[in-house]
Amino acid sequence: MTRRTPTGAAVLQTSVTEAITEAVLDEWAEHGYGRLSMEAVAKRAGVGKSALYRRWASKEEMAMSVISEILAAETSVPDTGSLRGDLRAALDAIMELYVHPRFSRILPDLAAEAARNPELGHVNESMVCTPRREQSRVMFERAIERGEVPADLDLELVLDLVVAPIYWRLSVRRVEARPGYLDGLTDMMIRAMSAA
Repeated sequence: MTRRTPTGAAVLQTSVTEAITEAVLDEWAEHGYGRLSMEAVAKRAGVGKSALYRRWASKEEMAMSVISEILAAETSVPDTGSLRGDLRAALDAIMELYVHPRFSRILPDLAAEAARNPELGHVNESMVCTPRREQSRVMFERAIERGEVPADLDLELVLDLVVAPIYWRLSVRRVEARPGYLDGLTDMMIRAMSAA
């Protein structure tokens, strides 16, 4: 027997959710988190505010839900069969985010806002940072199983090193990555891990 949606129940339409997601990212990139508002997002998406409130209870929940889903999809780590291949793919994905017209503005803004706002910082850690680190952890656990790196590798330290050089170079120093930068970074990280 087919179940029908009860009359009056909210049905979240995928096309509306996609329009809202794009509006959140555009508003955040253009105006920063501090000036991001549900009213502006609704207007840009061409929907009523009720469409947002059916999905999220607050601006913070909306923003963090959108960014965490995007980052999870954009930074997933494939299993290439080698640490070098996995790490290079992960660094490529990170680099793409930090040079992307929207994310190159959103990610540094998120870091700054999280530092100023402890509650947002906690949400950022649980919804964005921890899931991304867990994705990367799997890559290094596979490398340990294959014998590519020592079994006692300090995974917490290595996980810090995955994104840090790219973030520092592009977001803090504002220096472009020269050709071959990611290959050099991959090789240096593998040498360091193998010698650890």
